[in-house]
Amino acid sequence: QVQLVESGGGLVQPGGSLRLSCAASRFTLDYYAISWYRQAPGKQRELVAGINTGDSTNYADSVKGRFTISRDNAKNTLYLQMNSLKPEDTAVYYCHARNTYPPYQTYWGQGTQVTVSS
Repeated sequence: QVQLVESGGGLVQPGGSLRLSCAASRFTLDYYAISWYRQAPGKQRELVAGINTGDSTNYADSVKGRFTISRDNAKNTLYLQMNSLKPEDTAVYYCHARNTYPPYQTYWGQGTQVTVSS
């Protein structure tokens, strides 16, 4: 079964750090643009960070300088290093993969909860 599986979420105090992982199974991420999204209660899902096949990255303004997205194609895994976490970072975090070749398949992970609270 083709899937993306996130891990690494949890409860952390403000100012703390977490690293999220997203492992792909039954397909290779080499030709996919991959991203992290998040959705807080009562809010729309928003793009947090993305990385393309050439390793160019983009970030939401709210996380610039604090979050770092990276990919390890050898491990078929996407990462999101989150530092200086704030309560407003609390959300379910999802990874997303989009094939850069036709027919441009897309996949979503099931999500991992991140809670920033003292």
